[in-house]
Amino acid sequence: MPRIVAVVNQKGGVGKTTTAVNLASALAAAERRVLLVDMDPQGNATSGVWPDRKTLEPPTVYEVLLEGSPVSNACRATALPFLSLLPGHPDLVGAELDLVGRANRETCLRIAIQAVTDNFDYIMVDCPPSLGLLTLNALVAAHAALIPLQCEYYALEGLAQLTKTLELVRVRANATLEIEGIVFTMYDGRTSLAAQVRGEVERYFKEHVFTTVIPRSVRLTEAPSHGRSIMQYDLRSPGAVAYLELAKEVLSRDEASARTRSRRLTSVP
Repeated sequence: MPRIVAVVNQKGGVGKTTTAVNLASALAAAERRVLLVDMDPQGNATSGVWPDRKTLEPPTVYEVLLEGSPVSNACRATALPFLSLLPGHPDLVGAELDLVGRANRETCLRIAIQAVTDNFDYIMVDCPPSLGLLTLNALVAAHAALIPLQCEYYALEGLAQLTKTLELVRVRANATLEIEGIVFTMYDGRTSLAAQVRGEVERYFKEHVFTTVIPRSVRLTEAPSHGRSIMQYDLRSPGAVAYLELAKEVLSRDEASARTRSRRLTSVP
């Protein structure tokens, strides 16, 4: 059974897609079989690992969600070993209206990916920068939510809103949804605001905050224009090193969590 992680933040411009693409790539570099699912109508995660999006023919995630196309038919192997892509499509912009009248509107993704769970170790879902039906589908399908966070003035307010949403999803649709962790992105430790926000988040969320921070990096911003992850574009750059470290943390946390779940199961009489 793969670990399904929704990379989510309702605010745009916080490094959400950059994190989804490069964490997925870093896990693939660690020889974990990874599927990157692009649920954002902007399709930036797709562009981040596929040099020419125009060459992608249906089915995409749109056909998977709206037309019942098998995920196995929509997945593409990328140039990076161990990394596959379920590409996004601009038509997703209208998908929420198409889904709203359906009885299973919140579980379409969960149902669809059940057919490929034996093929992957991780399924990384890049969510839209909103808390609509597409993001809800990702959260209902996921085991955990990973939250990229930029150290800015309104960060805590947005994080509070997001954690309330996660709790609602737990209560109503996915009781086992966890917080995988909070990762600081575009981090500049020289500013007092960054230190202040980081301190506040660590105080409230404690062990949920990753030790690894993702620095501001020119190479990280350049890589998507070449249709490549930072692992392929510049493996020695600070951004690549940071995402490799984040992948190590994710693997360590998930292994510890799996051991805890195993102990709980064996202790049940």
